[in-house]
Amino acid sequence: MDLDKKNQVNALLPFYGPLLTVKQQNYLQAYFEDDYSIIEIAEAEVVSRQAVSDNLKRGVDSLEHYEAVLGLYKDSVHRQVQEQDLLDYVAEHYQNDQHLKQILDQLVNQEIN
Repeated sequence: MDLDKKNQVNALLPFYGPLLTVKQQNYLQAYFEDDYSIIEIAEAEVVSRQAVSDNLKRGVDSLEHYEAVLGLYKDSVHRQVQEQDLLDYVAEHYQNDQHLKQILDQLVNQEIN
């Protein structure tokens, strides 16, 4: 699997991973995040390579479908660009306004909390 596909799956997993079956979540994490091979996953799970491959394909297809319908990742990336633009603007034009910086920091970091 190419690097772009791996990056795409790793980006979508935090958004849609909980919507997958536990098995799909585990296989996708092992394959894409932990860099295990299909053979290694099959041996660890005591299943066939075909079972792992099928679950990986269904999991990736589901992630792509959820993103196509819901667009949470795309929206998140767009929001991050807007946040950075706002941070840059405030830093350039309001560098002495600590209250504004504090409010902006809370707004930008609310997803994390």
